[in-house]
Amino acid sequence: MIKRLLCVMMFSLLAASMSYAAVVDGVDVPEKLAVGDTELLLNGAGMREKRLGPINKDIYVASLYLTTKTSDPKTIIDADETMMLRIKIVTSLITSEKFINHTKEGFIEATKGNTAPIQKEIDAFLSAFADDIKDGDLFEILYTKGVGVQVFKNGSKEAKIMIPGIAVKPALFGIWLGDRTEKNLQSLAKNLLSSPEIKK
Repeated sequence: MIKRLLCVMMFSLLAASMSYAAVVDGVDVPEKLAVGDTELLLNGAGMREKRLGPINKDIYVASLYLTTKTSDPKTIIDADETMMLRIKIVTSLITSEKFINHTKEGFIEATKGNTAPIQKEIDAFLSAFADDIKDGDLFEILYTKGVGVQVFKNGSKEAKIMIPGIAVKPALFGIWLGDRTEKNLQSLAKNLLSSPEIKK
């Protein structure tokens, strides 16, 4: 019942306010999104870069949406509030296998190696990225207060996965906002925590 209700309510999500957007390296980022009756505001956005040999390669643009803007990562990670992370792939170099492996590493760091209590939820989340990932794909990772985590791909009205409850949510958002060893991820976290310039 919850899953069916959420699927019905969700895709007022794409009735997003697109009239003004930030631009991150040529990628338009909506200023606001609507999830049911909840308005989400763009908290920050940035490019995920990955070092390949001597250079950094652009991988995806990430943007974070909250009900109330904040620059405090712990507040976001711990909050039982509706929020969303959007990921826009900008390269053909990323594959499903690479994305899943990097995300596994993120869960390990976000939980300080203690993934066992939420391993079932982690496996369910990773299954949302099992299909081929292509340049231009858009993933929307949504946590809905009191309901759980969903992943949508390319504007589909049907979630690829639904994970009830809040158990996996702190580690999930900790992947992008928590203490990471990779400098490029530290830089991305800073961008997600600072409001970008809005294009008028």
